[in-house]
Amino acid sequence: KGPDFLQFYIAGSLANQNRGDALYDPAANVREAVRIVPEAEGVVYFPFYGPQVSLFFAPFARLPYGYALLVWTSLSAAIYAACCFGIWRHCYGLKPHGRAILLLAIAYPAFFALLTHGQISALALAWFTLAYLALERGWEFAAGMSMGLLLFKPQLGFIAAACFLFCRRWKVVAAALISIAVQVAIVWIYYGLAVIVNYCSMFGQFDKLRPFLDVKLYQNHSLRSFWTLLVPQHLATMLYILCAAAFLVIAVLAWRTAAPLSLRYSILLLVTVLVSPHLYVYDLVILAPALMLVGDWALQHSQDELSPEILTLLYMSFVLPLLGPITRFTHLQLSVIAFALLTVVLFRVVSRSAVKEEVV
Repeated sequence: KGPDFLQFYIAGSLANQNRGDALYDPAANVREAVRIVPEAEGVVYFPFYGPQVSLFFAPFARLPYGYALLVWTSLSAAIYAACCFGIWRHCYGLKPHGRAILLLAIAYPAFFALLTHGQISALALAWFTLAYLALERGWEFAAGMSMGLLLFKPQLGFIAAACFLFCRRWKVVAAALISIAVQVAIVWIYYGLAVIVNYCSMFGQFDKLRPFLDVKLYQNHSLRSFWTLLVPQHLATMLYILCAAAFLVIAVLAWRTAAPLSLRYSILLLVTVLVSPHLYVYDLVILAPALMLVGDWALQHSQDELSPEILTLLYMSFVLPLLGPITRFTHLQLSVIAFALLTVVLFRVVSRSAVKEEVV
């Protein structure tokens, strides 16, 4: 149960021993895993996450593995529930459908994958949710601090960084940089500079890491995996770069409009998923706010000509991740198509809103 949690438990155990030199040594990780969880013999994880993650999980590693996993799984479920509730409270079109929203939140495939894998994507969901709620209140500094915490999964912060930079939201950018600097400082004080250098040098070995990243491509739901499953590697890389650039432009242009924050933020989350070079099914929990915000807009604008199309794509975006295993045979990840189409349709709505704003 929760097989991925083992890597975080190991990192926490190494942190408790102040063994920063072992954090990015795969052999040392294997030895530590066998020492503290003998049943893990033969299981190999490549340490991908930043050193701050090891400090976060240090308290968990003081518990027996089974109890630590139970505590983390319960905490992940609580974070997910709190985030869904926090967004739902601001979705007036969804307010009358509280019971249905609860059932849908529980049934969301990404939530099930999150709990069964023992992954830490609930933290990314929390930071994205807090950032949205802060932006909604005009608390740009708080939003930036929250965005900076995405450093533990840097690929998830790229689109947000681009949007805020190109839109000159300097307070958000400055706060994010402060947040990142604080995390780096804490790691430096605890471990020293060497562990930061080791972590950064890992990104220069991408070709060696690719076999670890591309395990179970059918569970990936981004543009990179979509093209990798369909065409030869050299074509896949080129098509991924072209599509990622196109969706990056869409996200930035959407954020330069006067459209509602709910739609702009939903586009940001969808494009984050699409552009991320490595995004497993459990990472799709970060789309939970987008699915709720878009559904709320569609219900409140039921007379809009694009509303039926949006609701259909919303349903597809919710359900199609379930069909991921079929991709092993079809080589076509349908969920990515749904995310892309939903992004394009939302951009049509946002662009139209911008035109109306300019006319007024």
